[in-house]
Amino acid sequence: MIIHPGNDPVFSSASLWEISIKHGLQRDDFVVDPHLLRRALLENGYRELSITSAHAVAVTHLPLIHRDPFDRILVAQAQTERMTLLTTNATLGSYPGPIRVLG
Repeated sequence: MIIHPGNDPVFSSASLWEISIKHGLQRDDFVVDPHLLRRALLENGYRELSITSAHAVAVTHLPLIHRDPFDRILVAQAQTERMTLLTTNATLGSYPGPIRVLG
């Protein structure tokens, strides 16, 4: 799906926000540099999706399946923008909408 010519690959600023927090905690199991990741995504043709107020208020319509605020805003963005959210998190697959669990 990501490399299909008709699809526009997008990454959420929420994902980089979460990665930045985990990077700042200097966890041994998390060694992703958010600066390098952002640059690589942009250089490889990904478009950045900022968090808008429409995304924020869309969270209020989500069922309380999952409490992680970063995951919930990703679901709200996918629903609001009518984009397919690709994830490896099986819990997110329980939300209604355009979500595809990989793996």
